[in-house]
Amino acid sequence: MCKENILTKLDFPFKITLVVCEVIQMKFTLGQIRKIAYNQPFTFDGEVNVSELVDMNNDIRSIKPVHVSGKCIVHGDQFIFTFTITGEMILPCARTLVDVPYPFKIKANEVFSAAVDEDEWEDSEIHSINGEVLDLMPLIKENILLEVPYRVFAEHVDDQLNSMQEGKGWTVLSEEIEDKKPDPRLQKLESLLKDYKKEK
Repeated sequence: MCKENILTKLDFPFKITLVVCEVIQMKFTLGQIRKIAYNQPFTFDGEVNVSELVDMNNDIRSIKPVHVSGKCIVHGDQFIFTFTITGEMILPCARTLVDVPYPFKIKANEVFSAAVDEDEWEDSEIHSINGEVLDLMPLIKENILLEVPYRVFAEHVDDQLNSMQEGKGWTVLSEEIEDKKPDPRLQKLESLLKDYKKEK
């Protein structure tokens, strides 16, 4: 849960507000949800550690704990979760490979049901309930991975590229510049043609 702490001191003519979000595990028991959701939606709010995503096969270089907030309602034998994932991941620039911060905000809906057979689970958008605990962490990670863009570009990438066009003992030439430089072989041929015309 996110808690707000207000710090005041006589030495300061203002107050300082700190919002502290606890890093939690998104695991809830069926009994815990039913007890609260009987009269009102079961709500949850906190930060979760998803650093394991860096080790998976994707372009995420780093990612801080993400903030997850949402609610769950019980409808018959279904547990319907609606939640928002907010965070920022670091991705490589497609041109220069420098780090690019990529903020994201994902709205997700996930449904669990005990009435879904394991054989039907793969082809269904409803997740099967096994045991007495519902774990949202795999679904949170899956939603973040689906949010990773195909490629990103750093701001002012043209300036960065221009700064990399020349160095000690080397320079990068564009095709346009190369085309403007005359071929020495053609120059020699042109000179021979001129001499031949003069002889005539």
